[in-house]
Amino acid sequence: MAEKLSSPERAPATLGSDSEVQPNGAEEQGEVEDDFHPGARLWAVIISLGITLLLTALENTVVSVAMPYIVADLGMGKSYIWITNAFFMCSAAIQPLIGQLSNIFGRRWNMLISVALFTLGSGLCGGSTNGGMLIAARAIQGLGSGGITLLNDIIVSDLVPLRQRGNYIGVILSIYGVGTTLGPFIGGSIVAHTTWRWVFYLNLPIGGLSLVILFVFLQVNYDGHTTLRQKIGRIDYLGNVVLMASAVSILYALAYAGAQYEWSSWHILVPLLLGLLGFLVFPFTQAGPLAAAEPVLPVRLFAHRTSAIIAFNTLMNSALSYWAVFFLPIFFQSGKLYGPQYTGVALLPLSLLAIPGSAIAAISISRWGRYKPVHIFGFAVFMLGLGLLTLNNPRTTVAQWASYESVAALGGGVLLNSQLPAFQSAVPESDQAAASAAWGFIRSIGWVWGVAVPASIFNNRIGQLVGQISDPKAKELLSQGGAYGATTAAQIQQFPHQVQQEMRSVYSQAVQRTFQIAIAFAGVGFLLTLFEDEIVLRKRLDTEYGLKHENDRYNRAEALDAAAKEQVGREISQ
Repeated sequence: MAEKLSSPERAPATLGSDSEVQPNGAEEQGEVEDDFHPGARLWAVIISLGITLLLTALENTVVSVAMPYIVADLGMGKSYIWITNAFFMCSAAIQPLIGQLSNIFGRRWNMLISVALFTLGSGLCGGSTNGGMLIAARAIQGLGSGGITLLNDIIVSDLVPLRQRGNYIGVILSIYGVGTTLGPFIGGSIVAHTTWRWVFYLNLPIGGLSLVILFVFLQVNYDGHTTLRQKIGRIDYLGNVVLMASAVSILYALAYAGAQYEWSSWHILVPLLLGLLGFLVFPFTQAGPLAAAEPVLPVRLFAHRTSAIIAFNTLMNSALSYWAVFFLPIFFQSGKLYGPQYTGVALLPLSLLAIPGSAIAAISISRWGRYKPVHIFGFAVFMLGLGLLTLNNPRTTVAQWASYESVAALGGGVLLNSQLPAFQSAVPESDQAAASAAWGFIRSIGWVWGVAVPASIFNNRIGQLVGQISDPKAKELLSQGGAYGATTAAQIQQFPHQVQQEMRSVYSQAVQRTFQIAIAFAGVGFLLTLFEDEIVLRKRLDTEYGLKHENDRYNRAEALDAAAKEQVGREISQ
């Protein structure tokens, strides 16, 4: 299990042309049987990782339901977007650095520090007395969340061969799915019966439990032979600074575009152009004279066509997933006038159907070793589901909106854990941490896009439709980016019945437009999957970061074998 299995006869996989990765040895052709034998210690680690990921799962969906109440209580107005964007911006920016630090200092302490940061941020969020404090605390939470989500992927990649990886990621995501399923209901119950602050305080006992479990079970190897000075010297400072600054600059522009400033405003164009310029410069910091000895995101990760396509489609899928998570609650609370608790129940199909979709994908890839048909099916169903969501309106029945959600959730679930193994397939095992960091960074950027882009579309559409509302006070409430903060049923129901109907119609049409645009994004992803190549998924594992006792036994055996060969050599020479 997770043993170092390299041998003189087997070189690492090398990148070939755009049409294929050159296989090395019969194992890549599927002729060598799988020698992976999971045991109790591996399962203990997998369950530990799942419980840790439960933290971020609950947070993402609980906050989506409670946010209008948080915005109203703290009087945040247009700055509401930073409740999510500060979290996701920091989560995205930190991941490449965490990926590199995990290679240098090991996975264990990076994970423990990430969980501690997330738990600390949760406590600070719950105790926030104003919007600025909440946003700062959410940033701390985001740093912890970025480390947790990335290191989950890296650790599973360390312990499980590529061909079976989806199965184990699926187990973790099932626990994650429980969190996302219960999250909306828990969030709705909290804001209905107590203060929204318990949305964040809820993480404190789970975070404490996660720290204890990980400290006990997450015992994995890392390079402990180099000095601290040597380790610090391996960090790609220039690459990390350019990448983080570029990402934050673009995400800042996306956060305000359409919500507070026009896209043509210098407030948007300057950070957007600076961020794009930074991304153009970044590849030169990863190759050539400016490159560090160990680049944070080596350009070779994207050298293969399939890797590039999957990277882009990861961006699409993660954006579209959060698109639904954050904008379906708006429809339910403002279009259907559901309370927070019932809104949580209404979001259950979105989570419940994602789990079997993820399981179908994992079993299919493990059984047949083919990911392209899975991706085609996933994007096709997701696109259909997003199309169905555009049909939602105040008169939509429970059976209708539940079936629409279910189709979208099934497609998104199929894509959920099938992208990473495919992205990793084009790189050797030695690049797995860097590949996971790159993939995780792209996924996190997608999450921010999944909130910022539809928010911009939503606000612009509200501005176009607000003239349909006859009441001046209601019209003012929804104008100038204020519509999101007024999405609760209680705020709409304070107006006369006719005005309520007008407001419900405007909200529903605005949400419909966001999902109409989402169809186009899914369509691009579907078309790109047609150009993916089928790369053979490795059945064997070659890693230096396996479980400690397993690798210790292997390394001792390897050392004894080397000593025996040396002794034989001396005897022959004599």
